Amino acid sequence: MGALSGLKVLDLSRVLAGPWAGQMLADLGADVVKIERPVMGDDTRAWGPPYLKDTQGRDTSEAAYYLSANRNKRSLAIDFTQPQGQQSLRELVKHADVLIENFKVGGLAAYGLDYASLQAINPRLIFCSITGFGQDGPYAQRAGYDFMIQGLGGLMSVTGRADDEAGAGPVKVGVALTDILTGLYASNAILAALAERERSGQGQYIDLALLDVQVACLANQGLNYLTTGQSPRRMGNAHPNIVPYQDFPTADGDFILTVGNDAQFAKFCGVAGHPEWALDGRFASNAARVAHRVELIPLIRQVTVFRTTAQWIADLEQAGVPCGPINNLEQVFADPQVQARGLKIRMEHPLSGELELVANPIRLSRTPVSYRLPPPMLDQHGSEVLREWLVAQ
Repeated sequence: MGALSGLKVLDLSRVLAGPWAGQMLADLGADVVKIERPVMGDDTRAWGPPYLKDTQGRDTSEAAYYLSANRNKRSLAIDFTQPQGQQSLRELVKHADVLIENFKVGGLAAYGLDYASLQAINPRLIFCSITGFGQDGPYAQRAGYDFMIQGLGGLMSVTGRADDEAGAGPVKVGVALTDILTGLYASNAILAALAERERSGQGQYIDLALLDVQVACLANQGLNYLTTGQSPRRMGNAHPNIVPYQDFPTADGDFILTVGNDAQFAKFCGVAGHPEWALDGRFASNAARVAHRVELIPLIRQVTVFRTTAQWIADLEQAGVPCGPINNLEQVFADPQVQARGLKIRMEHPLSGELELVANPIRLSRTPVSYRLPPPMLDQHGSEVLREWLVAQ
């Protein structure tokens, strides 16, 4: 029994933010039914290559992108632009605890499937809407995509090489991070609404916007601006508030040094063969190191190039100084800690025989995450869901 066993979720969302929230609930035990368009299904089914390979090594219809966000769900194809599909969905809503959707503002109202309409037939329904800009404000009617929001919401202003460095300019994060964060906020909001429903007996509406989430997740950079009135600038891999806290070159590549306090800096200086740095007034405290960053960083770079990445990591770990390599994905999944934590899982799949997926990182002691179903093929569970949700009632 999962933590959310018995919870029934209708996932009408597509692409990433909504499906990520639905997958989180499904991993925790909820019965999540993915409602998809007939024939086409979720947009990301076609977002390849790469595609899942069948047992003969040929591409299937299932793109890797789609597979990343739809584990543990069942698929039901419904055309709710048609009256019959609308009625079918309303019948399912009567038995649902949660509905997740990411249509444009007002998009479901045209079919009588908006919150007001569905709440009237199921007052306990928790209805989570995910849009680019929220349900109100001057941008509410605009479509919003992760890349656009990373730029508009300030993330790209602090991501990329500094203006005075080669390759300067804004850079997006290498995954659709705003979508992922919005999915995590959505699942948190849904769980909060479920907890409140235990007291009130009533469902509620959740309005989540990618832009809101991106601004909220500026974290220390957001407060750096609000505290000083000065917009943070791009600094490459350097940290605005901590020094040294960035990448450094080695004899055979690069490594990351993350010195979090003055004691760790003194230990690093000893390992680097320059204990005098820790006594230098320019570098003795973190505030001083931030102020004298331009003097310190070149000194460190001149030292780090004389040992290999592996040598630096071994020497610094022995001294208790946080550091690490910069891995590609092959190295990530070969890492002994990643393997020990079981972050790559295998599931059976009707097209490929076996499917590899990334594990859910949540560890619950009594009601652990479970992996029951691979990401479904389009309408794979249509008749099964209708029978279980409707006929058996």
